[in-house]
Amino acid sequence: MRADRVEVSWDNGKSDWLIRIESGEEVIRRHCKASKDADEKTLRAKAEETVKDDGYEANAAAVSIRR
Repeated sequence: MRADRVEVSWDNGKSDWLIRIESGEEVIRRHCKASKDADEKTLRAKAEETVKDDGYEANAAAVSIRR
């Protein structure tokens, strides 16, 4: 399946990064461990790995990072 959109944002409550995978109306939320000041390359790699682990495909352009 293809993910329509992938968003990475910092979750203050959990003190880690939240990855939201959207495919149609379905939204999957996964947390990943990385430092709060992690660079964009690291966050994109974590997002792509998480998307793949959940059985989805996404191109790099579909990944957005909110700081």
